[in-house]
Formats: sequence, C-alpha cells, structure tokens
Amino acid sequence: DPIFQLMIARCAGASYLGVVLTGMGNDGAAGMLVMKKSGVFNLMQDEASCLAVGMPKKAIIAGGADKITPLSEIP
Repeated sequence: DPIFQLMIARCAGASYLGVVLTGMGNDGAAGMLVMKKSGVFNLMQDEASCLAVGMPKKAIIAGGADKITPLSEIP
C-alpha cells in the first residue's frame, strides 16, 4: 500500500527495512522509492528467483532498490 509506505518513510526512516518479493503490478514501486529516499534500506527479489517479476522489476526500475538478491538470501 503506497500510503503505508509513505507513513513508514516519514516516521521510521533508517530503522526500517523494505522488501519486495515476487508479484505482479507496480503498486509498490513509487512507495519503495519514497522509502529509500527517507533512509529505509530496500531489498528486491531478483528476477531469476521470482515466479512473477513485475512487482520487484517495477520497483527496481523506479530506483527504489538498495540490493537485489535471490529469495534464498533474503532471510
């Protein structure tokens, strides 16, 4: 939810971690960029390990990723 992401960015900054996993659509891309600009560290699942790459890919293209990694390395 982009509104939730904006609230996190404004209230928490660097004390939070954003993660985008496999999925379709682009509803999180703008919010992840706002979060990154506010100091949140954002992880994106890489294309090779995604069942549906739309969601992470849109967030990466928008500039919201700090690190792109396989699902097995996210935990």
